[in-house]
Amino acid sequence: MPLDLTQLRELLAAINQTDITELTLKSDDYELTVRRESRVVPATIATVPSLPIEAESAVASPPPAPPAKGGSFDYRPGDSPASSTQSALPPTNERRWVEILSPMVGTFYRAPAPDEPVFVEVGDRIRVGQTVCIIEAMKLMNELEAEVSGEVLEILVQNGEPVEYEQPLMRVLPG
Repeated sequence: MPLDLTQLRELLAAINQTDITELTLKSDDYELTVRRESRVVPATIATVPSLPIEAESAVASPPPAPPAKGGSFDYRPGDSPASSTQSALPPTNERRWVEILSPMVGTFYRAPAPDEPVFVEVGDRIRVGQTVCIIEAMKLMNELEAEVSGEVLEILVQNGEPVEYEQPLMRVLPG
């Protein structure tokens, strides 16, 4: 049974809606194994929302970690403030960005080929649907398209570096 990239994405999206933690598909041509360590609602883009802190979760959880450089805040839809990996709320006057996350495990490439120009640089304006990088997985080059328009604030991964599922790749200021 041939499986194209669109079908693979649809399969991964369907799996993410369930409690399945491991799935293996085998055929004569390939073997595909998908694993995840914990139940996390997947998101290609994680935004930085303002959330109220619930009194009960604030008492039951350890004190929040200080924000990382630039006030990084890791939140995914469906998480409560106490379950976020960094539950510190950003200051209200802080600029808010969107993180472009890796949709898969693979190798990050900034350009389509070593001798070609990179897709985006820090400071570039991007638009929805624009290719921002390539993730190579199992000898397949997967173009990652922006799901938000705005200015590239930071590129968090070096060219040729391995990346994990949902690892932040870039920060974009929407607009």
